[in-house]
Amino acid sequence: MKIGIIGAGNIGGNLTRRLTALGHEVSVANSRGPETLRELAEETGASAVRAEEAAKGAEVVVVTIPLKAIPDLPSGLLDGVAEDAAVIDTGNYYPQQRDGRIAAIEDEGLTESRWTEQHLGHPVVKAFNGTYAQDILDRPRPAGAPDRMALPVAGDDEAAKAKVRTLIDELGFDTVDAGGIDDSWRQQPDTPVYGLQAGAEAVKKALTEASPERPEAFRG
Repeated sequence: MKIGIIGAGNIGGNLTRRLTALGHEVSVANSRGPETLRELAEETGASAVRAEEAAKGAEVVVVTIPLKAIPDLPSGLLDGVAEDAAVIDTGNYYPQQRDGRIAAIEDEGLTESRWTEQHLGHPVVKAFNGTYAQDILDRPRPAGAPDRMALPVAGDDEAAKAKVRTLIDELGFDTVDAGGIDDSWRQQPDTPVYGLQAGAEAVKKALTEASPERPEAFRG
């Protein structure tokens, strides 16, 4: 499958490593230009490209950059994606630590991913936002293994969500349907499921225990 990864930080880099190892055709981009990704490209066999090239023809696009950088992405970034492409958003809102105050999230109550998809002009599937980057490398397990981790996945497009869940299964993790994008607050920072290294039943329980009240530390 052709996969574009926009963002080569901890999550983006380790997804590049795993997905190329599984045989996918991966293009990876960051904000500093493809020449800064030479080592990752040589290590993995991925193609280092500019952001606007990473999505071209991609069946899955992973957007894994700081939330504050979303509006700075090239316009029409996703215009060239494959038909029925799934766009994964791994983002989190850290107003005090990194992103500054975003009024649409704070005042209008938009979830991070709803805000992100409005900027991208394309539906997104929320996944990997509460996953430790090292777990992507260290914690894959075969289906049915008693210690297999599960990841919550939220999205409105059921076909796109199914595609993402299949890909995560291939990566070695179970998934739990966390509802639509307006429900994705259940997996934002400082909720019970955020960073949870557990199986599907524990993830389901944690999602039900989440509070819609954003903690003070995560308000702008």
